[in-house]
Amino acid sequence: MNTRTGNTTCLWKKDFVLLILTGLVVMLIYSMTTERTTTVGSPVPKLQPKPVLCNAAISEESITPLKDTRHFLVSAFMDRRVKGFDIRIIGIFRRDSIQPLHCSFCCGSVFNQTTPATVLIHSDHFGFPYGATDVLCPLPKNCDASYITLLTKPSANASEHTFIPIRNKSEKLRFNFTVCISSLFGDYNNVLQFAQTLEMYKVVIYNTSCGPELNRLLESYSQEGFLEVVPWPIGKFLKPSTGWRFSEHGGDLHYFGQIVTLNECMYRSMERSRYVLLNDIDEIIMPYKHDNLVSLMNTLEPQHPNVGEFLIENHFFPKKHFEPSKRFHLPQWEKVPGVNILEHIYREDPDRSAYHPHKMILKPKLIEQTSVHEVLRKFGERYKVPLDVCRIIHVRVALRGYLKLEELNEDKRLWDFQEKLVPNVDKALKRAGLFPAEEQKKL
Repeated sequence: MNTRTGNTTCLWKKDFVLLILTGLVVMLIYSMTTERTTTVGSPVPKLQPKPVLCNAAISEESITPLKDTRHFLVSAFMDRRVKGFDIRIIGIFRRDSIQPLHCSFCCGSVFNQTTPATVLIHSDHFGFPYGATDVLCPLPKNCDASYITLLTKPSANASEHTFIPIRNKSEKLRFNFTVCISSLFGDYNNVLQFAQTLEMYKVVIYNTSCGPELNRLLESYSQEGFLEVVPWPIGKFLKPSTGWRFSEHGGDLHYFGQIVTLNECMYRSMERSRYVLLNDIDEIIMPYKHDNLVSLMNTLEPQHPNVGEFLIENHFFPKKHFEPSKRFHLPQWEKVPGVNILEHIYREDPDRSAYHPHKMILKPKLIEQTSVHEVLRKFGERYKVPLDVCRIIHVRVALRGYLKLEELNEDKRLWDFQEKLVPNVDKALKRAGLFPAEEQKKL
């Protein structure tokens, strides 16, 4: 999938930045269309020394407890799309403990100016005690704020609180696509499929835990120059659920904070990326009538200029069925943990009598809040992309396991990219030292 942004042409290998957060995983793919960017890799950051212009503690952690509440701040962004408001804070709030809050700013050398806060709990919380939350804040007059926090009383001593940076103040459009893929947890170690997905479109991840081999692969991608490491230690503060329904799975927060990280990813990308893709680690949004996503969106956007939410239907490729010729059953991949997506070419037709999930391509500036399979609040319209134009290739356990092989559809679309995909995956696995010694020498 070669793509183009402006005058720059790049292959998959040079197109993305991978953001790993040490918590839930959302893989954020920085475009199939951009130059490789500099790695920003670091351990979990600590509170920074007091800055010259703000006499308060500044947190650069990805989860910051909010003093005198049961809530947590994640990040803050400039966002003037809702009339009367300038700043949007993404947070995790205890839903039964919402109280009046006040936005407190560091405005250059002027400290502790406050305005009333408006709290918006996301409607998709699935019954969990904590939910993704937006807090909207108007800026005080003549305030060029760089940091913000929330107070329970406007008269509170803000110097005793921890502030977080306000992002998106000076971002410029640099990417065509950012891909947010959730989620990675439970010592996930599907190394081969991960590498193949990465080489199809390289990513930002919010990572709770992964297996040792996958960790080596991630470190390798980081060293190569497009991996930015940011922490997501959700288990340090809450008991995250491994499922999506509170009544079945318990815990404090839906799926390791999946909705929080998807929204954080979208806002983080809003000013620098034309589109944001929301899909999982084992899913690939695949154009069927275009060579790449750039060509696809160059066709769709003029036809649907007011659409901010493009729905892509998910199609399952059962991993129990293998392509019979074994053309891509490559010896160098046999001992690498994980699924080889090139070996699975049989596609289920969805059961149209039941709910069938979609994933999304979003224009982030037209989206206010998103969930996993649909947008919750938006400024634009919705469009369901036809199946013959684009669909998701999802290699996984069969959804309709009773279907016989002859009832499935042969689909070799992934093979159209094997010429570059196979050698790029080989190079990535070799670089990470994930091949047996004899294979390392051959490649």
